[in-house]
Amino acid sequence: MTETGYLHRLHAGAPHKPILLVLHGTGGDENQFFDFGRRLLPEATILSPRGDVSEHGAARFFRRTGEGVYDMPDLSRATEKMAAYVKAFADEYQASDILGLGFSNGANILANVLIEKGIFDAAVLMHPLIPFQPAAQSTLAGRKVLMTAGQRDPIAPVSMTEALSEHLKNRGAEIRVVWHPGGHEIAPLEINAVRDFLGGY
Repeated sequence: MTETGYLHRLHAGAPHKPILLVLHGTGGDENQFFDFGRRLLPEATILSPRGDVSEHGAARFFRRTGEGVYDMPDLSRATEKMAAYVKAFADEYQASDILGLGFSNGANILANVLIEKGIFDAAVLMHPLIPFQPAAQSTLAGRKVLMTAGQRDPIAPVSMTEALSEHLKNRGAEIRVVWHPGGHEIAPLEINAVRDFLGGY
């Protein structure tokens, strides 16, 4: 792993097809969503990095000081690094679209790259948590976002999911939110929603 990259798994897809970045949750790794991504978009380039931060041995994409309390300077570092990393692979593989899918901590870094850099054409945010008010940035018109969440999720509360949805909507993104009645686990209806959402790519 270099300063500009991550340990990762990569499936090189056909030129002029999308690139799909898949990002694991805390304690996951580059294998967590790699095969899922391959099944979703067989012709796409699939890029699955491992988080470069260790929290008591659990891989993450940026540091935190407590549950739902982010190390903001490290989030900024991680956002710059992830944006440059994805753009480099998208250019190398001549990607038609830049797509992202993240769960929990992976959804959080994906959301922040979208908020700060706007480089994704479409993003799937599964159980995201943005516990701060993002600054108003440039328009996100034309971007499509699917958010999935649990109505009883103790880690990503409903109010914060709704606040993130509202922020992205106010920036011009096209938002769809899918709820399930449970907690922080991924439910089958979320998987179906992801398939429908990315099926057009």
